[in-house]
Amino acid sequence: MSYINEVLELVEKKYPAELEFKQAVTEVFESLRVVIEKDEAAYRRDAILERLVAPDRQIAFRVNWVDDAGNIQVNNGYRVQFNNALGPYKGGLRFRDNVNLSIIKFLGFEQVFKNALTGLPIGGGKGGSDFDPKGKSDREIMAFCQAFVTELSRYIGADIDVPAGDIGVGAREIGYMYGQYKRLTSEFTGVLTGKGIPYGGSLARTEATGYGLLYFTDAMLKANGLSFEGKKVSISGSGNVAIYAAQKAYELGATVIAMSDSAGYIVDESGIDLELIKELKEVKRARISEYVTTKPGAKYVAGGSIWEVKVDVALPCATQNELHLEDAKALVANGCLAVAEGANMPTTMDATHYLQENGVLFAPGKASNAGGVATSQLEMAQNSARLKWTFEEVDAKLKTIMENIFKQAHEAAVKYDKPTDYVLGANVAGFEKVVEVMRIHGV
Repeated sequence: MSYINEVLELVEKKYPAELEFKQAVTEVFESLRVVIEKDEAAYRRDAILERLVAPDRQIAFRVNWVDDAGNIQVNNGYRVQFNNALGPYKGGLRFRDNVNLSIIKFLGFEQVFKNALTGLPIGGGKGGSDFDPKGKSDREIMAFCQAFVTELSRYIGADIDVPAGDIGVGAREIGYMYGQYKRLTSEFTGVLTGKGIPYGGSLARTEATGYGLLYFTDAMLKANGLSFEGKKVSISGSGNVAIYAAQKAYELGATVIAMSDSAGYIVDESGIDLELIKELKEVKRARISEYVTTKPGAKYVAGGSIWEVKVDVALPCATQNELHLEDAKALVANGCLAVAEGANMPTTMDATHYLQENGVLFAPGKASNAGGVATSQLEMAQNSARLKWTFEEVDAKLKTIMENIFKQAHEAAVKYDKPTDYVLGANVAGFEKVVEVMRIHGV
């Protein structure tokens, strides 16, 4: 049996219920066969794959907090510190009611390779809780965040593990957690990123993942003789990533005609009004369905699949496993040229394979959505130096990083005779960096 198959069997045996984690490991390992099988004995001898799938440590804890009615509520908290070969653990915190250890492990595993691709000195980790901020008062969110970081604080630090935001964790939540961490430690350090501008946050951080997605996708299109100019784009989601991906798409000459939230999607063939989306989502915190009350020429579809809309470029920016095989078939049938992931693993494996087999350019999230973590590291650098860079400086660095990530993925894909397989390219490029340093550090 091949070494990869041995380790996949081991993962299945050890973690039978961790579906998302197993999916991520399988996707990465399958694309690494061309690398591993060239020197299988050495990788097996050093137990490289077993070491990669086992986190350095995984921390689970109880979070007690008091709601507005005076009742004690209990949630689960997690932090998985996956691999710090390249630097301090780095990865977001996700607050959502479906969060479990499998999801946190899949995100942490992906983060290791994503962070390696940035070329910056950061390892990979992830954390979160099954607490859902939706419907909670500001005071309840503050109470939970303070309780959560009180438990987490003993395991993190500016040179140890630097969490950031993710789904359900924005500037408000980071502010409450940072304030509590500062009270507990009496330290003003760069231990959390995604902070507000007045207390150490970086300009362009809010825009970074969306902008970075477009910088990567633009480089991918240009390498294949295409561009965003005149193209129609659909974007799932309507949070930060989706909004700023849409903004940059417009700047690059495209027209965004469809966006969504968890309840449904809108189609506006004249081009989505981004200012209206920002008002609905960032100010009113309303459902995207309200868009059509202001724009009667637009269409709202409750439920359904945004991927049925005919576009040239599709950008899944909502959550994991949102784009399935049937969605991929619809995109191919409608002549879609490219799919680029703004969320973490939003495309199922069978959908990814179908897109690639049918000539659709595909950008994997570990490469194309690395702009957020890259800018988080730029925030860490500014904090360490007690400096504040301009928006233009950060954005220029971000663009360079994303174009370099594409270059690495492209060169690795070409090296193994699969010139447009950017899944393989990204996985191989990230893997080789991490493994090189693991071997240098010894056992």
